[in-house]
Amino acid sequence: MLADEVTELEIEDMVVAAIELLPPEFRDQLGSVAIVVDDEASPEQLAAVGAHGLYGLYQGVPRTRYAAESAASPSKITIFRGPLVRAARDRDHLAAAITDTVHHEIAHHFGISDARLHELRPGPPGRGRSG
Repeated sequence: MLADEVTELEIEDMVVAAIELLPPEFRDQLGSVAIVVDDEASPEQLAAVGAHGLYGLYQGVPRTRYAAESAASPSKITIFRGPLVRAARDRDHLAAAITDTVHHEIAHHFGISDARLHELRPGPPGRGRSG
């Protein structure tokens, strides 16, 4: 089972690799965003977005909102290890899913909605839910 084989450090390395794939003009604007890895979404996090499960969650003030850089608390992106590992067939699939989730949540930081992301995304729908 993949969950027994993948370490927390490997997951963190995949998250860092996903961030490094971003164009510099986006990567350079993430200074105030905390990106963390947690095992599972809490019931409160699930309820906040009306989801049964999450791969990732953006919490904060998108940069498109007035004075986002002056927000009282920094933005936070949480990547949920458990659901991603359970859904992955192998390490390559896991790395791709983590990259997709990290980029999805970063898009929310830049004010892009789920609806717009789904419009922009090529390929079949239903590859998991990020918030």
